[in-house]
Amino acid sequence: MTVHAVARPAARKTDPDLLRIVIEAAIQAVVIDLPVDTATVAAHHSAVEPAPAVDTHRDRVVIVVSQAQAREAPSPAPAVLVSGPGRPGGSGPGRPPGPGGRGPGGPGAPRGGSGSGAPPSPTDRGAQQKRPPRGRGRKGDNYKKDRYQEKQISFKNKKPIPKVNPVPKEIDIMEVITVSDLARKMNLKASDLIGKLMAMGMMVTINQQIDAETAEILAAEYDCKVRIVSLYDETVIETPKDEESDLRGRSPIITVMGHVDHGKTKLLDAIRTTDVAAGESGGITQHIGAYQVITPHGKLTFLDTPGHEAFTLMRSRGAQVTDFVILVVAANDGVMPQTVEAIDHAREAEVPIIVAINKIDLPGANPDRVKQQLSEHNLTPEAWGGSTLYCEISALKRQGIDELLETIMLQTEVMELKANHDAPAEGKVIESRIDPGRGTVSTVLIERGTLRVGDSFIAGIFPGKVRAMFNDRGERVTEATPSMPVEILGFTGVPDAGNPFQVTESEKYARQIGTKRQELRKVEEAKNVKKITLDNLYDSIQAGAIQELKVIIKGDVHGSVEALQSTLEKLSTAEIRLAAIHSSAGAINENDVMLAAASNAIIVGFHVRPTPRAQAVAEQEKVEIRKYNIIYDAVEDIRSAMEGMLAPDLKEEALGTVEVRDTFKVPKIGTIAGCYVTSGKVRRGAMAHIIRDGIELHTGKISSLRRFKDDAREVDSGYECGVGIEKFTDLKQGDILEVFEMKEVAKKLGAPLSDKKDEKKAPKDQS
Repeated sequence: MTVHAVARPAARKTDPDLLRIVIEAAIQAVVIDLPVDTATVAAHHSAVEPAPAVDTHRDRVVIVVSQAQAREAPSPAPAVLVSGPGRPGGSGPGRPPGPGGRGPGGPGAPRGGSGSGAPPSPTDRGAQQKRPPRGRGRKGDNYKKDRYQEKQISFKNKKPIPKVNPVPKEIDIMEVITVSDLARKMNLKASDLIGKLMAMGMMVTINQQIDAETAEILAAEYDCKVRIVSLYDETVIETPKDEESDLRGRSPIITVMGHVDHGKTKLLDAIRTTDVAAGESGGITQHIGAYQVITPHGKLTFLDTPGHEAFTLMRSRGAQVTDFVILVVAANDGVMPQTVEAIDHAREAEVPIIVAINKIDLPGANPDRVKQQLSEHNLTPEAWGGSTLYCEISALKRQGIDELLETIMLQTEVMELKANHDAPAEGKVIESRIDPGRGTVSTVLIERGTLRVGDSFIAGIFPGKVRAMFNDRGERVTEATPSMPVEILGFTGVPDAGNPFQVTESEKYARQIGTKRQELRKVEEAKNVKKITLDNLYDSIQAGAIQELKVIIKGDVHGSVEALQSTLEKLSTAEIRLAAIHSSAGAINENDVMLAAASNAIIVGFHVRPTPRAQAVAEQEKVEIRKYNIIYDAVEDIRSAMEGMLAPDLKEEALGTVEVRDTFKVPKIGTIAGCYVTSGKVRRGAMAHIIRDGIELHTGKISSLRRFKDDAREVDSGYECGVGIEKFTDLKQGDILEVFEMKEVAKKLGAPLSDKKDEKKAPKDQS
């Protein structure tokens, strides 16, 4: 049985030996739940008062001792509560009945019994098993208050436990991102983000892509900012910062910019004593060239950019990798549109500008007018109180070249250009092409570190290993230092011009980075695929009515392909659209022809020719291949082809005027007007406006034309004739017939879509 012993002040003295035994038992019990001999407890209890009926079937006794109450009572007496089937009550007057008894208890009973010595009823047993009230029972009146105070103290001392991986304050993502990747970047469960998206009305899965705007809204829920980055920032290869002791001087990188045919390449030829311009088709530069020149003042690296408006991207890339810009302006032409564009590119790249006024040997040269025009663009000469360096030269006669080189070296000394020569090489891809005998060849400008043969690298999204290097003169070199342009062999693909170039610690690591970047590129391309939904269904139906000219563009270098594609796509209008379904550097191969045959496209080759096999397949599949060497010709031919696809405009061409002088009714034919041709001529089958009192009543076809009784094809002015109008009989005397024919006029391309968008934005900007 289970016995609860509570030490408390007793109403009368009891045997102290029982209390001692109970306390010793409690002290020896580490866990206050131990088996004891119930017969021993009953024997000691019988020495003080009549022995109760103890249930010997129980073998566990739980003893609870209140030490506080034991200290208060000098001679405590135990009260043993038996929670079992009950015990018989005593006889005679005694203590008030406890929870287990009824009626007057017997004499000497510690608790009231049932009034008789008989065993208690089942009702009494249930009552006796109840625990005592809280104030009088196990732990005293102050227990609840003490526990409350302890909890208050423990709550005050508790410190907030920081999360292991809290949500960052800012994350970098691309234009699109999957839910799982976003959850990983934010250190959250994907299920949490999916729940938020469902609350926003978007039913997505863990691998579904969401755009940057949706990701920004999600991140704002967790006080996290989103920054849009490119795939190169997403897979950045971290490099240690350079110490000041590691930096050494390097050659300046100079970009030559200006309007087309202002003498940029001729200036470089004068400096390099070469003739590059003669090798360019049409005498204009259509590639970006990188050259290193050794002068008495030191090495100089020049980048020659095209001046044609189609090569805007090339000029932009040249300004981004340069230290300063030489702006070439012809003294006879002055400031032109591409001159202003070159100034904007240089200012956007935050690089200094040196102005070279060329062609001063021509009769119509006016350098002062050029200085005045450039001053309007905040390029004020030093002689006029400004800060821009000016040089007057003649590239053709090699005048002023030495003064220009001295100005360049002066600018270089002011800028104090330095770089780390011992670090892994980093640079930019200037140009790339496919060479039939050597494979992919790219021109790379080294900006930091030293590149050696055998180094593993990653260029854009393609990994590779340097198999061979050549300088701008075609000589093989084994290493390239900062500011040195080199041609590199060993690429696994054709990188885009302007892509970053970086040496990696191993070939395996380069392949891993390349694979990741190619996956991200596919994600970007998948975002551009337009899918038809209920929201854009009407726009898709309208777009289906627009004619489309599909082209495949192949060129010798990637930069020219990019420029040509950008220029041709700008020809698109609201009625016809040009879509470049494929563009790359390299010769026209069989795969290009098969793609053109499947998609009804034409192939545009820029400085490239089809392979013999591709030419045979093109003749078999009836695929048109157009080959060009000058970008002007390519743009004009494609423009004409697009105009030929448009429906022609219909225009009225006046033939003559006829006056009705009398009318005749002819059975089964209708009303015939007797007319006089006042001007021009009238022709059978032509159209005529019937005008009465200056108001046009009807327009119809001249169904019959007679001169006297004979049919006539046409009647000239000054003659009379009979005229019948198809499906019109209400002819009256005095009516005027204006005879005309409908002519088809070839339609011209309207304003490009980009110009229309700019016109729509203009009123908003002004407001």
